[in-house]
Amino acid sequence: PEVMISIPGGSSHVEKRAVVAACKEAGASDVYLIEEPLAAAIGAKIPISQASGHMIVNLGGGTTEVAIISLGQLVVYKTVRVAGTKIDEAILHHMRKKHNLIVGERTAEDIKIKVGNAFLEEGKEEKKIEVKGRDFQTGLPKIIEVGERSINEAIQKPLKQILEGIKEVLSQTPPELAADIVDQGIVLTGGSALLTNIDRYITYYTGVASFVVEEPLFCVIRGVGMAIENLDSFKEAIR
Repeated sequence: PEVMISIPGGSSHVEKRAVVAACKEAGASDVYLIEEPLAAAIGAKIPISQASGHMIVNLGGGTTEVAIISLGQLVVYKTVRVAGTKIDEAILHHMRKKHNLIVGERTAEDIKIKVGNAFLEEGKEEKKIEVKGRDFQTGLPKIIEVGERSINEAIQKPLKQILEGIKEVLSQTPPELAADIVDQGIVLTGGSALLTNIDRYITYYTGVASFVVEEPLFCVIRGVGMAIENLDSFKEAIR
């Protein structure tokens, strides 16, 4: 079979060769590599081959890929090694430190999905959930109530690191493309883009409108599928 794999933007030649070798060993005839931000952009139906600039932020599980795309190429890109998993870890530590409660990774992710909020709005009623875990001091099972405010405080550090990556890429963007991005906004894809109000958080701190695409979770895999089915159209994007 022919195989296409998405790789982080700016992967080294050694890393790329290792991926290709692993696929060939597993029985692939041809191996194509596509950079993750490009795959996400194709999956989000962004016309990447145009001369105008598009900014895409793919918030995954392990990494956040930030890229400016123009003429089917990554013009400026950065991989931030902070994403969904680090947000879960931050919640886990916060529960232990602030509430003396030990929870597992699955519970931390559940808390993120239910009451995780990147940008709290004034005057809105706070969502709360019951969290079950183990008391840090007594070692006995315990149930406590946790609200959005507490979790918002917990996830500030990883969110700031993601924001720094976005600002760094914006600061390196050529002026003509920066003008396009102000007009078109920042496109958010990936599973962690489902975090409540992450678009409002990025808009507020960068001053550039941000929006989450439909079904952000499947953008990359859909983009990879579209690229391998139309290899000729996406020749420039594929290594």
